[in-house]
Amino acid sequence: MNFRRGRPSILVALLVGSSVASVEAQIESEESEPAQPEIVDGEDYRVFDRNGNPSSLQAIVSASLSGDVLLVGEEHDDMIGHAFQTALVDLALKKIGSPQGAGRPVLLSLEMFERDVQYVVDEYLQGLISESHFLRSSRPWDDYETRYRPAVEAAREHDAPVIASNAPRRYVNRVSGSGPESLSDLSETARSFLPPLPYPGPSDKYRAQWDALMAEAMAGSDESMSSNIIYSQALWDAAMGHAITEALVRHIGGFVVHFAGSFHVERGTGIMERIADYRPGTRVTSVVMTKVDDIDAWSAEDHGPLADYVVLTKQPKEADPSWSARQK
Repeated sequence: MNFRRGRPSILVALLVGSSVASVEAQIESEESEPAQPEIVDGEDYRVFDRNGNPSSLQAIVSASLSGDVLLVGEEHDDMIGHAFQTALVDLALKKIGSPQGAGRPVLLSLEMFERDVQYVVDEYLQGLISESHFLRSSRPWDDYETRYRPAVEAAREHDAPVIASNAPRRYVNRVSGSGPESLSDLSETARSFLPPLPYPGPSDKYRAQWDALMAEAMAGSDESMSSNIIYSQALWDAAMGHAITEALVRHIGGFVVHFAGSFHVERGTGIMERIADYRPGTRVTSVVMTKVDDIDAWSAEDHGPLADYVVLTKQPKEADPSWSARQK
């Protein structure tokens, strides 16, 4: 298992948020174009279905047309993956959301914004506040400009809603320290930013995945991890699953594209389990992206179980001049 696959949202994000200096740097550079590389199918990435058959970005969107949700699992430091996500959203907005396409409302849902800043996101999309004020008030993740801004701006250009879907970090940390029952002490206002309480805990399958992940992460370490951490992770899943299904209820006929760390998406657990809880019958297509040295090296054992579609992205080499040129 590749421990880098979406793992910052599991461990690091429990403790650290985006720094003020990071946000200020983003604000200072907001006039510049986002620095996402141009990516080429077959050179930077390859798409496979769960049976290992070659596929494509266009095929993913086409297969999603009859569904309700496209769940996209990322590695947070994968720049090729971020560029692929932006292309995926852009194509969904054109093929599913436009009058020339299916004409359905398309919504972009993001783990990267917490539910208590939804009104700030809405104000920015409606042109009521500047981007600098948006960034100052919405607590964006580190490297927002290069990783997520292009997708948000694509949604904004098409007048598509953006859903801040994650549970506020302060309440996730409360669960880490005091367990899920501690959320019942929160005010009614605080609970409005969370899924209905008590939220579902981890399934047996999810717990087995988590235990395997933690065994790998903690190998050789004398440190121990709180037994509550898995319930923090489950709170993220429940919050995002509930936000997605709420959006589908508000936007009749809508189609949601959701970005999250891949552990929340892969193997049919996490967010997918919660969507099934909150809105049975919701039709979900899943995509997981993972960095590899050889994008042609499909593995039925490693990649097949991950999702409906798996995108193998090229692990960038600093010495590769073509990659460096496309970063500029």
